Amino acid sequence: MGYASPVVEVTDLSKTYRVHKRAPGVFAALRSVLHRPTESVNAVQGLSFTIGEGERVGFLGPNGAGKTTTLKILAGLLHPTAGRVSVAGFVPHRRDPAFLKQITLVMGQKQQLLWDLPPSETYAMNRALYEVPRAQADETIRELVEVLEIGDLVNKPTRQLSLGERMKCELVAALLHRPRVLFLDEPTIGLDVSMQAKMRAFIRHYNERFRAAVLLTSHYMDDVTALCPRVIVIDHGKLIHDGDLKALVRRVRPDKRLTLRLSGPVDLAVLEKIATVVSYEGGQAVLSVSPEKLNATVQNALATLPVADLAVEDPPLEEVMREMFKGQPAIPPDAARLTATDGEIAT
Repeated sequence: MGYASPVVEVTDLSKTYRVHKRAPGVFAALRSVLHRPTESVNAVQGLSFTIGEGERVGFLGPNGAGKTTTLKILAGLLHPTAGRVSVAGFVPHRRDPAFLKQITLVMGQKQQLLWDLPPSETYAMNRALYEVPRAQADETIRELVEVLEIGDLVNKPTRQLSLGERMKCELVAALLHRPRVLFLDEPTIGLDVSMQAKMRAFIRHYNERFRAAVLLTSHYMDDVTALCPRVIVIDHGKLIHDGDLKALVRRVRPDKRLTLRLSGPVDLAVLEKIATVVSYEGGQAVLSVSPEKLNATVQNALATLPVADLAVEDPPLEEVMREMFKGQPAIPPDAARLTATDGEIAT
C-alpha cells in the first residue's frame, strides 16, 4: 500500500543549544556570575525525512539522540536552528490555531489531565479550546472510552487513577479533536504487558480509521515491531537509517534465531556442535544460525535432538539497535533509505 501524500516534511533540520559550562566548586560558581562560558550542543544535525498520510513510523535512537527534540520541533514547541519543517501544510513553530487542530503530541512522562479533577473536566476544556462541536466531542469521547475500555474512570479524580488508567484517559484528551498527525513519545512507558498490547491495538485502530500519520518513539521494541513497518533511526542527531524495518534487521543482524523446545535433557556441548547457542534453560534452546545454513541446521536438530517444537525468527530488535549504535557513523540520507522511497513504504 503506498503513501503518496506527504503530511510531515523535514529538510536539513538542525537544532543547536547554547549550554552554560563551568567547573564544579564554589569559586567557579562565583566566577560564572561575571563570566558564563558556553558551548554549542547539536541536538539535531541535517535531518531529512517525509511521512505520508496513514503511515506508522518508528522513530528510534539511543538516549540523547535527538528524538524528543525533533518531536517538539514538529509539534511547534521549539524553533529549529536551521532547515525547513512542514506538518499538515503548516510551519509548526508559528503555532497557527488551524495547525494545532491537526496534530497532537502525547508524551508518556508528561500529562495534560488536571490532577485534582476527573478527566471529563479536561475533555470539556479541550473541547472549548479546539472549538469542537459538542455533538462531535461527545461522540468521539464515547467511541474512545469504549475502545479503550475506560468505563466510568473519566469521572474519577485523576490522582486516584493508576498509571495505565491515566495513560488511556490521556489518549482520549489528546485525540478529542481527531488530529491528522500523532506524535507519540513513549506512550506505553510504565504500563504492564497487557496494557501495552491494548494501547498498541488502539493506536493501530485510530491510524486505520482516520488515516492519521503516526510518528512513534519507544524504548519498548515490541511497540515498534507491532506498529511500524518503517523506522527512522537517528544517532547524535543524524540519520543513520530510513526504511523498512525488516530490511534494517536483515542488514544489521542477518542471522536467524532457531528456538527449540526440547522434550528431554540435552548436553550443552551437543547443542554447540549444531550451532551457536544464544541461551539454553528450562528445556528451551535458542540458536543463532546463518540463513544459508538454516535448512541444514533444522534437519540436523530434528534428526539428533528430542525436539517437541521449533520456531524460526529474526533476532530481537533490541539486539539490532545495540549493534547499530556500536560506534557506527551516520550515513547520507539517500544511502540510509535501503528499501523505501518517500511515499512508498509497504505495510
